[in-house]
Amino acid sequence: MTDAVENLILEHLKRFQVGQDNINRKLDELIRRTGNLEAGQASIIQHLGHLAAADASQQLTADGLNERLERIERRLELNG
Repeated sequence: MTDAVENLILEHLKRFQVGQDNINRKLDELIRRTGNLEAGQASIIQHLGHLAAADASQQLTADGLNERLERIERRLELNG
């Protein structure tokens, strides 16, 4: 009877170990996927920063052109 109980306990422990291994594999996969998401998010944030810098540069160029146009209009006395 003791052998049967020990065998039963061993079988349960083996099942628990298999279940634990499955959980560990899934956890590892989730950790990898989370890392990939974080890397993607960082890339998007970096890209947005580059877009903001490009926008600021274009705005400076437009402002400079606007100032030049206003000076030309004043010289030619084309003010509205």
